[in-house]
Amino acid sequence: MIASFSLILLCQLIGEGLARGFALPLPGPVIGLALLVLLLLLRDQFSILEFGPLRHDGVEKAARVLLAHMSLMFVPAGVGVVQKLDLLADRGVAIALVLIVSALITLLVTVGTFLLAARLLTRRAK
Repeated sequence: MIASFSLILLCQLIGEGLARGFALPLPGPVIGLALLVLLLLLRDQFSILEFGPLRHDGVEKAARVLLAHMSLMFVPAGVGVVQKLDLLADRGVAIALVLIVSALITLLVTVGTFLLAARLLTRRAK
């Protein structure tokens, strides 16, 4: 299990190094996640890569443990919010409006993307 966690963190570290080294506009953890997914896909295609933490679904089991405790990841954010209650009191209405507008924009873009993808898939099916 420790080797699997180490592999996950190593992929994140490599992603962070690539993001900072090449000044990429993507966050390092996103690049690291893409590397981990690529590694897992290659493992499924080539049995020679099935060793160490990649053997016997080790990474998948470690990921399940992390996901089961995902709520703990929000504790530091909650503490940060409590520490800035005075800022929330001053600018709470503006922050709420920005959150509502950004959520609406996200929903509209998601619906638009879904409709576009559905149209393209129905065209391809015909």
